[in-house]
This record gives sequence, C-alpha cells and structure tokens, in this order.
Amino acid sequence: MAKLALLSVSDKTGLVDFAKALVEQHGFSLLSTGGTARLLRESGLPVTDVSEHTGSPEIMEGRVKTLHPKVHGGLLCRRDEPEHLRQAEENGIGLIDLVVVNLYPFEETVAKTGVTMEEAIENIDIGGPSMLRSAAKNHESVTVLCDPADYAETLEKLSAGEGDALQAFRRKLALKVFQRTSSYDRAISAFLESRQEAEEPDMDAISGIPSELELTFPRAKTLRYGENPHQKAALYGSFFDAFEQLQGKELSYNNILDITAATYLIGEFRAPTVAILKHTNPCGAASADDLVTAWKEAFATDQQAPFGGIIVVNQTLGADLAKEISGIFSEVIIAPDFTAEAREIFAKKKNLRLMVTKQGLGGENLREVRSVVGGVLLQDADIQAVSDDANFQVVTKRQPTEEEWRAMRFGWRVVKHVKSNAIVYAGVERTLGVGAGQMSRVDSSRIAVWKAGEAGLDLKGSVVASDAFFPFPDGLIAASEAGATAAIQPGGSVRDEAVIAAADERDMAMVFTGKRHFRH
Repeated sequence: MAKLALLSVSDKTGLVDFAKALVEQHGFSLLSTGGTARLLRESGLPVTDVSEHTGSPEIMEGRVKTLHPKVHGGLLCRRDEPEHLRQAEENGIGLIDLVVVNLYPFEETVAKTGVTMEEAIENIDIGGPSMLRSAAKNHESVTVLCDPADYAETLEKLSAGEGDALQAFRRKLALKVFQRTSSYDRAISAFLESRQEAEEPDMDAISGIPSELELTFPRAKTLRYGENPHQKAALYGSFFDAFEQLQGKELSYNNILDITAATYLIGEFRAPTVAILKHTNPCGAASADDLVTAWKEAFATDQQAPFGGIIVVNQTLGADLAKEISGIFSEVIIAPDFTAEAREIFAKKKNLRLMVTKQGLGGENLREVRSVVGGVLLQDADIQAVSDDANFQVVTKRQPTEEEWRAMRFGWRVVKHVKSNAIVYAGVERTLGVGAGQMSRVDSSRIAVWKAGEAGLDLKGSVVASDAFFPFPDGLIAASEAGATAAIQPGGSVRDEAVIAAADERDMAMVFTGKRHFRH
C-alpha cells in the first residue's frame, strides 16, 4: 500500500520541491486541500483532494474539510494495535504517514492596523491545529511538520530509513508542533482578551496586562555562559530579527543586556547622538550637528568607564567616527548602518562586535518581564514622551533660561536610562556627570560631581536631572554647590516646599515633571 502524505499549508515556501522528493524518492502519494492542491497540480505532481479521499465535500466556506474520521483515523491509528488496524480497514481508513501543515496567519493578520473582529475570526485555524495535534500524538508512526525549515532534514532522515534516529527526529518534530499550537492559541486568546466588549470589560487586559501570562519563546541560541562563567544561559525569542551582527566574537549574555539598554536609550533622540554605556548604565551621551562632535562630548563625560563598553549611534557610522572610536577598546558598537570605510577600519579589531539595527526600536516595542520568587513581574516599558513638556511645571520664582530648558530636556531623557538612584548633570545636549545606583540620592549626586571633576568638566551653569524626587533639600543644595543653576525632577515629596525654598534661596530654576523614572 502506498504511503500517504497530507499537505495543507498557508506558507508554501519550499513545498513543491519537498513534495517532489516525497513522491519521486520516497514513494508517497499526496493528499491535499484548496490552494495547496492547486499549486502541487500546477507543478505536475499527482494529488488527491482530501474531499475525494474522505468522500465528503468541503462545506461552510471551507471551515469543514479535514475534520473527518478518514483524516484523523488515518493519523491516530496505532500501527502496533491489531484492533486499531482492523477498525481502520473495516472503515476504509488509509493510514497517513506524514503530515505537513502550517497554520492560517493569525498573528500576522491581527498585527495589521485596523483589523476587524471578522477578519481575525476567519483567520483562526481549526482543521490545521487538529491535524497537527493528531499527528504529533501519534509521532511514533507519523512524521509531522509545521515549519518549512525542517523539510531538508526530514528528507535526510527518511532516506536513512526506520530506526532510532528517525524516531528521535519525530519526537523533536512533535514537540515543535505542540509548542507551535500552544503559541497559536495564546495569540488568539490575547487578541480576544484585548477586544473584550463586555458590560464591564477587563481594562487591564485591554491595556496589555493579561489576566493570565504564558511565555513561550523558541531557543534562539545557547550562550557560552551567563553573567558569570559558572552560570549556564541561553537566548530565547526574536532578538536576531532586530539586529544583524557584522563581525566580532559571539555575543555574550551581558552583551545582549547592554545592547538592549543602549538601543532603547538611543531611541530617545532624533538629532545625531552618541551614547556610551557600561553595565547597562550610560556613562556619557551627547547630541550635536554631527556624530564626531557628539562622540567627543559623550566621551569627555567619562574617559575611563568606556573601556570595554558599548557604543551606540543613531545615524550611519562613517570613517571619521570609526577612527575616533578605534582609539579605545570597545565590546560592541551599534548603528543603523556602517559605511564601507568604517567597516574596513573596524575589521582590524576582529573581536569587536558590530551590530546593525534592522528596525527602529522604541520603548513601545518592549514589555518588561522579570523573574521573582514564585513567578514573574510584567510591566509596560517606561515610554513617557519626554519631549512633550506640556505638563512640566516651573515651581521656583525664577524661570529657566532657554539653554537651561534644552539641558534639562536632554538630562531628563538620559536619566530615565540610569539605574536608581539616578542623578545626571547635563549641559546643552550633553552629559557632564552621571551618578547611578546608589542607596542615597545625595550619594549619587556626589558621585556624578566627582566623575565630572575626574573628567575635568566644569559644572558651573549645568542642570541636574533626578529620576525621582529629592526627599530632602540636601540633594538640591549639593547640586547648587557643585555649580548647577537648574534642576528637573518629578516632585511629589512631602518636603517639596522645603526643596523649592532651597532652590529659590540659591536663585535656581526648578521644574517638576509629575513623572518619575525609577530603574531597578
């Protein structure tokens, strides 16, 4: 009896060549449906329609076509059970030995702007997941594929014949099927939850916080180790859909964290901007008319910390900047693109990782998930539109000058990317001193002042940005003594009046934003 292969796919990549090999090299007869059957016939392959095989027509606009005992019996029949085989023969059920199904593009459909509920519903695949699950359940006898990437290896394993290798491969494919159908169901559930129209809708779900959180990502890469060499680690998900590595050593766990932090920081800026990060904290950032000038001002903030750091820019990186950067040791450089001349310069540093951002990345692309004891925390990314200062409030007697406004807006963009407690001293479009991650806000300020002094930068006329309110006047007083003439902070302390009074006594301008930027 000829072996049967059932092919019914949405993504037809590589299908014709795979089907030809099944027929010509492995003796399969083909069953198929709709557009898949039409493609195979047009390619000269003999195909039997599933409706002919089952003796039942496709009905209800194709909603019912493969939901039939001759399909699922052929998939689920145990070849080692005589009673199963007797019932299959008695009911005219042919055994199906191989299934190729990929699902209606539900995720792609609902990602489109303006998709209607009707469009989404019609892209919920029922027959496809049912066939995949039946075949995967009986994977001891049935080879089941849901991904065109597996075609080549499947042909290799079939050529080797029955044995332990083919059995192990079928188990691997079955696991992939259940992972795929699970993620497919989650996508449907998430979409329907977001479209709740009950009398009392779940506003948390509508805003992107689901009532149940399930996370499944394919393993993209096993890493050499985690934060430290004794920790095992792997990368899951679609990180490499966002970046292309042009050269350099394999990315490490820490590199990936730093690249993520750098990318979201640079997304705050539109003018030519350079940022330098170390351990996910910016140690220098600047905007200017060109990247070389921005680099010099960013690097001037701290000329020690950038050793072994991450450099990110928001425009094509050319030869002039490449020559400047080559003077220090860097782990990673990230840019939208590199000129040929820049790549030639960097090619001399074979371990240096060059990363191209494949797509624009803003905070709206990110949900932050962190593990905690017994579960996970989920939150929206901190994507407040910092350039929109309509809600900023000047709370001091003196109004900021235009230069102070520009410096405060810049510092406020940067401070949200510094670990709390965070203090940034800034000039116009550049950082002057950064204090990160201290238990006391005044200690962060002291560190920022010390770092500026170490770099030979004068803080006279600078502004200070704080990610959270000053709980006491001492932090503001320290900033004034360091040379700051203006401050930007969220406000909201029970001692705000005392802090404002301290600013007025020193003729400082101070702005309350009404938003804080804790980053733990």
